[in-house]
Amino acid sequence: MFSTFFTAWGYEVSYLEFVASLASLTGVSLGITGKRITWPWWAISSVLYGIFFLQYKLYASAALQIIFIIAAIIGWFGWEPTGAKPGPLKNKYRLYTVMAIVLATLALGPVLKSIGAASTYVDAILFFGSFAAQLLMVYEKIESWTIWLIVDAGYVALYASQELLFTTLLYAVFTVLAAIGWSSWYAAHRRATRTV
Repeated sequence: MFSTFFTAWGYEVSYLEFVASLASLTGVSLGITGKRITWPWWAISSVLYGIFFLQYKLYASAALQIIFIIAAIIGWFGWEPTGAKPGPLKNKYRLYTVMAIVLATLALGPVLKSIGAASTYVDAILFFGSFAAQLLMVYEKIESWTIWLIVDAGYVALYASQELLFTTLLYAVFTVLAAIGWSSWYAAHRRATRTV
């Protein structure tokens, strides 16, 4: 699983990274459509990426995968079998979300530094941004995609700095998919409110 599957531009892609990327891409793509089957794919990709990130000492990214697995279980049982029913977050909760991300980042950054993580404050803010985005996705909030858009762009920079080429490319695709997800969920919400 850790051995090289193929080499591209001098970068060795392991079987683990390749399979984790495919599972993750499948999960995100299904999430855009609001299909409930997205959650098992999130769980599978999270297990694989948790192992992968531990190899590169990206501890916050690895720990985040545990949250994704828990969210996948909650999402599976929380979403209706027909899928997500997207809705907006109240303005005050948007502010609370941003404040929580910033404060939590300030608390986690020094901890990551003390344990020798490859990235500290950047990994911390992306961790809490991802946590918030995933939580909002479980609760079917349109804003989850807005946060994913910002977080995924941040992960592109982080993983590029760690020279994880294949995962960097994957997160570049995720950034585009987040914009599509926001548009899709917003349109679904607008259609639902017109029919009510």
